Amino acid sequence: MTKILLTTILAGSSLALAACSETTTEAGDGSATAETAATADPITEAEVEAAQQAWGEGIVAIGQTYTEEGDYRARAQEHIATHYAYGDDQTILFKPTLAAEDQFRENDGEALSYFVGTEGTEDGGFAIAPYTGVRWENNGTVISDSGDMAVAMGNYYFTGTDGNETKVEYSFAYERGDDGELKIVLHHSSLPYSAN
Repeated sequence: MTKILLTTILAGSSLALAACSETTTEAGDGSATAETAATADPITEAEVEAAQQAWGEGIVAIGQTYTEEGDYRARAQEHIATHYAYGDDQTILFKPTLAAEDQFRENDGEALSYFVGTEGTEDGGFAIAPYTGVRWENNGTVISDSGDMAVAMGNYYFTGTDGNETKVEYSFAYERGDDGELKIVLHHSSLPYSAN
């Protein structure tokens, strides 16, 4: 079932990218050059791991900025712009861990609400908890044959100020953004199932 789902996600993404038209950019000498998604370097597993590490460091930085009474909202906006593809005119599939009423965050404003909180909503500010570390354990990473999308699934652990870790399950999908960096196009997190 998992292989079928991931294959479907990867195939759909590949078709969508194949349908993209060529973009023309100006080279340093003034001449026009054509680029397509197919000419971008294939995503590597090392890049996925680096993107995960940077995402975790960003969550810690938001909480630290909040604790130091700095502009944590601006820090969170920078985090979202850096790591998510909202600004690339894509559909982003984001289902945060602690979201029940507003399950899906379809734009950067809704993502910001989740990370820093909004009064009168279920959003208490996940990233301002704060956390002192984020540790990743990938169960596996699948990279499409064309190399233009990677999907990673596993557990990540959020360390609180008391030193205790909270285990969360995740699936993340990445595509290369307009800036050449990996951007999240799918983020699904949930707490582990408990029979109690």
